[in-house]
Amino acid sequence: MLRIPARRVAAARPAAGDERTGTVPRVCFLLKVRQDRIDEYRRRHTTVWPEMTAALSAAGWHDYSLFLREDGTLVGYLETDDFTAAQNAMAATEVNTRWQREMAEFFEDTDDDRPDRAIRPLTEIFHLR
Repeated sequence: MLRIPARRVAAARPAAGDERTGTVPRVCFLLKVRQDRIDEYRRRHTTVWPEMTAALSAAGWHDYSLFLREDGTLVGYLETDDFTAAQNAMAATEVNTRWQREMAEFFEDTDDDRPDRAIRPLTEIFHLR
């Protein structure tokens, strides 16, 4: 019989979201990286500015991950108690303004020089706990 070890759950921050299950709301989104910029986009994310990661954490972006497919499809995932508040908190920071300005050239189909404004959360339709 295959035995899978129980997953340890850290109590680093209090559970929020659904108080019945103790889950934190998850957010997933898609963006499209220009095909000719994929390698450079990957390289830029090997050394994200420490002040940017600190701002994301302070704004409530937790367990934030980006996944990039070879065709440029970028999947973002994060957990946050209030995504709108987390987005607004980041929008108010100078470091995010600089980061977004630098990242704008990498994306397709964004309306301005702020790719973070193009984030449209996907609707979760299934979750296995």
